[in-house]
Amino acid sequence: MSSTDTIAAQATPGGRGGVAIIRISGSLCRGIAQDLLGYLPPARYARFACFKDDAGQVLDEGLVLFFPAPHSFTGEDVLELQGHGGPIIIDMLLRRIFSMGARPAKPGEFSERAFLNDKIDLTQAEAIADLIDAGTQQAARSAMRSLQGEFSTRINHLGEGLMQLRLYVEAAIDFPEEEIDFLADRRLIEQLDSLEKELAAIKRATEQGVLLKEGMQIVLAGRPNAGKSSLLNALAGRDVAIVTAIPGTTRDVVREEIHLDGMPLHIMDTAGLHESDDVVEQEGIKRTHKMLQQADHILVVLDDSQAETLQIDILAELPKNLPLTLLHNKIDVSGRPAALNNNAGQTEIFLSAKRGDGLELLRAHLKNSAGFKGGGEGLFLARRRHLQALNKTEKHIQAARTQLQNFKAGELLAEDLRQAQQVLGEITGTVTSDDLLGRIFSSFCIGK
Repeated sequence: MSSTDTIAAQATPGGRGGVAIIRISGSLCRGIAQDLLGYLPPARYARFACFKDDAGQVLDEGLVLFFPAPHSFTGEDVLELQGHGGPIIIDMLLRRIFSMGARPAKPGEFSERAFLNDKIDLTQAEAIADLIDAGTQQAARSAMRSLQGEFSTRINHLGEGLMQLRLYVEAAIDFPEEEIDFLADRRLIEQLDSLEKELAAIKRATEQGVLLKEGMQIVLAGRPNAGKSSLLNALAGRDVAIVTAIPGTTRDVVREEIHLDGMPLHIMDTAGLHESDDVVEQEGIKRTHKMLQQADHILVVLDDSQAETLQIDILAELPKNLPLTLLHNKIDVSGRPAALNNNAGQTEIFLSAKRGDGLELLRAHLKNSAGFKGGGEGLFLARRRHLQALNKTEKHIQAARTQLQNFKAGELLAEDLRQAQQVLGEITGTVTSDDLLGRIFSSFCIGK
């Protein structure tokens, strides 16, 4: 497959529908239009047309739009056919288009071509997929801000600051006859300070963007009949899991996604941890331990109506160094009031999944644990790779400061600044690799 091939795909969801759109991009668009329609449509005007087979018989009819290069989404000639949404009709049209030299588009290939032809940068390309996948209004608004270039603008502004500092340092190194003692220039430290402050602000916003897109993986763990499934149902606001008075009702992992002010929480109810001779329960407990290893946060559910000493030993079975919260459930039975306590760094919440007492304390605690500040106007969606690149950039800037202040090493200072700029460029795609592009665009829809 070549990036110069003409590609085609259905841009609307598969199945039956009133209207379906076929998108074609590449140098063969004009010839395909002549053969399929009998003429080349005027640029950027919707026209009614008949779509014909190679014998001149009409396959379908509908609207056609032609966008000549470079003024199109991909930067190439683009032809869009809007016909009837029957699977057989779509298949016949695509077969006709492929017979004229086009090939089926790969997932995300239209967006990839838009990136390769400098119509969008990499963060905007990712924002297209994020906008399609948005699960909340806040996520959709934030994805649109990224698509409109808000995230890219902030990254590019930081990159411009790094480049200007690099130019100054490298010019002083390359022209020593000017006798500029740039290593003693206070402006270097001030510029590094400014870059670090700007980077810190972008990191804070990116962390919120990652939370808004990916959320947290939360696992409910505890002994049988502690009320884990009741808690899942209470948080979800509906009966997701089966609840009975019989211990061991949950034998598999039950997953549910909820949202707290736009932040997604992926909650997993698991089989109760205990010794069992039942083969099915043993498999459920095995899956519980697997889920615990993948958790971002563990909610340990305890039965407040039972003696705590019989339940607290469950902590020894949990993974070390993972954030966890002790939830004392069934205060409607024990008679204790809803409360949140912090004892020696360990958070305990007293609640009732049955009555709803203390659930708001739990929701506020989960947002606080994640560091989520809520949907602000300047919030944009971000991905973990963006945050990883910003962390690497921060390390290179800190190393540059060390070279300047501790060792007065101008060449190493310039090299650290170059590496910081290069890593930052991976976010928007000014510096990238085929492997990175493959991973990103393979997750897109076909036809996008």
